[in-house]
Formats: sequence, C-alpha cells, structure tokens
Amino acid sequence: MNKGRLIVFSAPSGCGKGTMLAEILKDESFRCSISATTRKPREGEADGVNYYFITNEEFEQKLSEDAFLEHAGYCDHYYGTLKSEVDPYLEKGINVILEIEVQGAMKVRKLRPDALFVFIAPPSVNELRRRLHKRGTESEEVIEQRVAAAHEELTYADKYDYVIVNDALEDAVSDFFAVVRAEQLTVKAQSEFIDEVIKNA
Repeated sequence: MNKGRLIVFSAPSGCGKGTMLAEILKDESFRCSISATTRKPREGEADGVNYYFITNEEFEQKLSEDAFLEHAGYCDHYYGTLKSEVDPYLEKGINVILEIEVQGAMKVRKLRPDALFVFIAPPSVNELRRRLHKRGTESEEVIEQRVAAAHEELTYADKYDYVIVNDALEDAVSDFFAVVRAEQLTVKAQSEFIDEVIKNA
C-alpha cells in the first residue's frame, strides 16, 4: 500500500480556502489535520472537530514530549500540529492536509521537505478586497488589514511547490486534484514500483 502524502495548504484570508477544503474532503482519501490550541472555543466550535482545546500546561507537556510537528505562539495562545494527527494516517495511505499560515508552513518545509506545498491565491488583490466586503462581517479598517496581510503572504508564494488561483471554485478544486495526481506520478514517487518491475523482469 502506498503511503499518503502530507500536503501543506496555505491561503490569505478571503481566498476561499474553507470552501475549497470542504469540496476536497468529500474525497475520503484526504483528511484535514486538527490542530491543538490553548485558546477558548468560539461559539459553534467543538473540541476534536475544529481544534483540540487544551490548557497551557497540557500544551507545554506535549511540547516536552516532542508531540508536535510544528507549533507557534499567536495572540497569547499556543497553536500546534500534533504528529499523531499526521503520521498514523499517512501510514494508512490517507493524504493529510495541514491548513496553516505561511510562517508555520516554512517551519514544516524545514522539518518535512518531502511534503507537498500548495498556495491558494486570489485572482487579484481587488477581487480579494471585493470578497471580503461581500462577507459583510468586518469593518473597512479590518478589511484593509487583511488585504495588507494577504499582500505580505503572497510574497511567500514562490516558496511553495504549486500556486492555484481560486477564481472559479470548481476549477481550483480540479487543479488541486491534478497537482496531487501529478506528484503521485513523479519518478521519485514511483521509484519502488520501478525497482520492483526491474527486479521481476
């Protein structure tokens, strides 16, 4: 059985990554890693579904046990990707998606260079601004902060393996599956198969 692939999936706010992931995860050979955090659950969030909500003490204990693939502090809280959310599933042949921001992705790049890094980009900054306005959930000031953050995140795009422009959802999801399939067909990915064929020739 082939191992699953670790896929790092990053996108600026407003790029539609949540909608994309909802479509991708309809395929049962993919799952999203659930991160651990020390912040309190927000309304509608459930433990073990959106995050694993744990205390600072529990988080630090797991840190001492080397239980995290990557972790970071943000706004007085810890966030981290548990190895137990990744490796056991890869061994079962399931592709694991890490939905993380660019700084976390660069940490994973150093630790797991074999992972597949996919960056989701908006068609343009103006389109991103339009989508954020359409949400109707944030002030003009917050929207401009998100646009500025997106501009900064876009400077990291060249450190990823693939960039997918989420203009039309169906096309972006199709592009994602095409990228994963292409990676499965590289000579490196097929090396064991090739060796087996040569051995039995």
